[in-house]
Amino acid sequence: MTQEELDQLQTKALEQFKSRQPLFGKDGAFAPMLKKFLEAALQADKEAHLTEEERQTGNKRNGKGTIDDQKRRGNLPDRHVPV
Repeated sequence: MTQEELDQLQTKALEQFKSRQPLFGKDGAFAPMLKKFLEAALQADKEAHLTEEERQTGNKRNGKGTIDDQKRRGNLPDRHVPV
């Protein structure tokens, strides 16, 4: 963050603190900083756990897939679902 951004953050945080408004949340002073931090942390985690090839083709370990795909791979047993 630039010094100007830090000064703006400090001013907004003090104003919200004095008026007893939340500092976090949608309109909180720390929301943009928290968002940047979380995005950087997730990116670092992704880089630590995926190979270069996996990063290029996309994260296939995100748990997204159809139930039929899971059944075919044997990850999900067949179950009768009452209608």
